[in-house]
Amino acid sequence: MKKQTKNLTSTSSEKHFLFGKKNYIFMLIGLALIALGLILMTGDDANTIDGVYNPNRWNDGIFSFRRVRLAPLLIVLGFVIEVYAILVNPEKEN
Repeated sequence: MKKQTKNLTSTSSEKHFLFGKKNYIFMLIGLALIALGLILMTGDDANTIDGVYNPNRWNDGIFSFRRVRLAPLLIVLGFVIEVYAILVNPEKEN
């Protein structure tokens, strides 16, 4: 019996990427959501009001809906989309 060997050299100059176009689009969307969440989480700290540090005043703005709920939700959603972008099969692109 004769063993068949596969030809390991590529005859075409076409490069094959690990991910398809669909994967990269989802990755960019996920990165944009993560960046947006991090931007929304920024702001003055607990003792700074209108950019002026005052240790005798408390800024309740650190507990706002935007910083406590919305921004972390966007970051987690961005990571979920990143995982989906890695797991989606690029062979099934239309």
